[in-house]
Amino acid sequence: MTGRFITLEGIDGSGKSTQGRLLADALRRRGRTVVETREPGGTALGEGIRGLLLGDGAIHPVSEALLFAAARAQHVRELIRPARERGDWVVCDRFLDSSIAYQGAARGLGIGLIESVNEPAIDGLLPDLTVVLDVPVDLTLERREGDADDRIEAEGSVFQQRVADAFREIARRHPGRVALIPGDGAPDEVHAAVMAAVEERT
Repeated sequence: MTGRFITLEGIDGSGKSTQGRLLADALRRRGRTVVETREPGGTALGEGIRGLLLGDGAIHPVSEALLFAAARAQHVRELIRPARERGDWVVCDRFLDSSIAYQGAARGLGIGLIESVNEPAIDGLLPDLTVVLDVPVDLTLERREGDADDRIEAEGSVFQQRVADAFREIARRHPGRVALIPGDGAPDEVHAAVMAAVEERT
């Protein structure tokens, strides 16, 4: 039996990691075998690239996009596709839509370029369901107050707003795959909405 591939997307501080854990736990209680992973990361190569991308130091936007794609190519082949083919459910914190929103829209590289460099990386694999947690930028800044920002989080509120707008546009363009869910409620309320989307679409 083929498994399912579910991704969680949203701006920094939207609650993706929390909702990913809650989703994985709920699926396991229903008897699913679940693999939790993240981007960039999920493999030894991906975690190494993550350190480069989120650490200190300037990275040109094109280099940034290519590094994300390189990590994704390894992730798809080494972890995501094999797990899905075993019948496991994969719950992933970020995937291709993040590259479209961050590098394509917010960095201004364009969606076409991001799709082109990621075509060989994803090798035809798209999520069965993408959950976009839609949270006001001001609230995410409050949530992250006191936390140490990584290189991309440090871009500020204007950048994050461009990313948020891009995620909303992705949801508008792909209503069959993408569920746009308000993420500003209590974690259990948001989780209930996420589970409703999973039950409806998978």
